[in-house]
Amino acid sequence: MLGLYDSGLGGLTVLTALRAAGIDQDVVYFADQAHVPYGDKTDAQLHGYLEENLALLRGLRVDAVVTACNTTCAVAERYGWPATPFPVLDLIAIAGRAFKGTTHRRIAVVATVATVRSGAYARAIRAAEPHVEVVEIAAPALVPIVEHGEADTPVAAAAVAAVVAQLPAGIDALVYGCTHYPLLDRWFAQQLGPRIERIDPAAAQAAAARKLTAELKLAPGTSSTTYYTNGNAEKFETAIRNWTGDTTGRVSALVSR
Repeated sequence: MLGLYDSGLGGLTVLTALRAAGIDQDVVYFADQAHVPYGDKTDAQLHGYLEENLALLRGLRVDAVVTACNTTCAVAERYGWPATPFPVLDLIAIAGRAFKGTTHRRIAVVATVATVRSGAYARAIRAAEPHVEVVEIAAPALVPIVEHGEADTPVAAAAVAAVVAQLPAGIDALVYGCTHYPLLDRWFAQQLGPRIERIDPAAAQAAAARKLTAELKLAPGTSSTTYYTNGNAEKFETAIRNWTGDTTGRVSALVSR
């Protein structure tokens, strides 16, 4: 069984990528909605959430964790990953390695304030391809829009337009450095046009997860997902059904920590 965690709905984009990659292991997904958004929290707070999230998944007896939150990966780069009895796939590290051999020369990363503050994405990408120029842009308004169910509204369109307006000229790729942002892809596509490639690190994370499940020799699963939140379970379930099309996965509420 695989464990995924995020501050909320964004990690569903990673879950979707796992299923698209043919990963059939059962999944437990935890949304720490009591603390969303993560992007405006301190590094110490975020590292505490990371420890709690991994401890929760350990209690659910997962075989591995596929991180679905960039912000905690950025903090872990500085403060270290908590010790776990299972492997943990670092979303930012894997995303960076995927740029090895890239033809892109000027890349923009849009992410949370905390992720941009860390500089983790630029370091990860340049470690793979030192010649690449990386610009990181904070987009704090986007996660709340997704969490409030406004991703398909003019409010979202305007917020994305404001982010795109901050991008420097001459970029040839845009990386979604927060797993919530692909849920706003229609608006980014509208603003950026076809010349700028939009890159979702969930694809690289799914490929790494598929390799890991083979290395661990995990038994085939039933492709079922159990969802947990310490927020509003009813609203969470509605969002899950809307974004993933999963009509059978069980949704459970946890006591807020």
